[in-house]
Amino acid sequence: MKLSPIIGALARAGCLLAAMAAGGAAHAQASAADEIARYRQMLQDGNPAELVVMRGEGLWKAKGGPKQASLEQCDLGLGPGVVKGAYAQLPRYFADADQVMDFESRLAHCRVTLQGLSREDAVKNPFSGAGQRQTDNEALTAYVVEESRGMKIAVPNNHPKEKAAFERGKYLFYMRGGPYDFACSTCHGVDGQRIRLQDLPNFEDPKAAQKAFAQWPAYRVSQGALRTMQWRVNDCFRQQRFPEPVFISQGTVDLIHYLGVRAVGGTMESPSIKR
Repeated sequence: MKLSPIIGALARAGCLLAAMAAGGAAHAQASAADEIARYRQMLQDGNPAELVVMRGEGLWKAKGGPKQASLEQCDLGLGPGVVKGAYAQLPRYFADADQVMDFESRLAHCRVTLQGLSREDAVKNPFSGAGQRQTDNEALTAYVVEESRGMKIAVPNNHPKEKAAFERGKYLFYMRGGPYDFACSTCHGVDGQRIRLQDLPNFEDPKAAQKAFAQWPAYRVSQGALRTMQWRVNDCFRQQRFPEPVFISQGTVDLIHYLGVRAVGGTMESPSIKR
């Protein structure tokens, strides 16, 4: 009796079963992703971030600080007092500070220059803890980013300092280190990565980069809080077991600038809702 035809048939059957299993796993993964997307869409209709936006608008227009001034004349890059569409064009270079700033660093600058706060007070406690009220930084961020909803992402990269920030941010994105020898690109530089049921966007893919950047800041259901882009970067470093970055340090701004430039052309959907 010849065994080779039998062995060949078994091998083909094994390959078929493997392909079916892989196909089933891919289908299950796609189905899970679809269900998560549907779940987010259902929650978006009653996104709790709306309450944070309302509080942020009140804070933006209220007089405060030693100078008893509002933030209504804060220049976010489109001129003093222009909020509509400003977040979609940040980070960017600001001549008055001679540096590239994201929204949260620009907000701190305006609170110092317009309202008279000390630098220490302007950057103190930027993120709320579990069960705590949203911070002023989070509320103000929610208001300003809401004013860019539906706008095209147009983070500039023309000024020499913007180009330098982009290159430093790119270096940080691919820099490996820490006890796990991770980089941002370990999770966000390849396709098919996920953590628990969360698909991780690949920033090498322009469409994925646009969608990911467009959805931050976001309201985290699991934490009951709106989280800003600075918080997102901070938490990514934590998960890599890197030292916690200093709030609005140039390194964090550079990384956000790099991600923003990669996302140019996308449409802002923030504040979105996340797991």
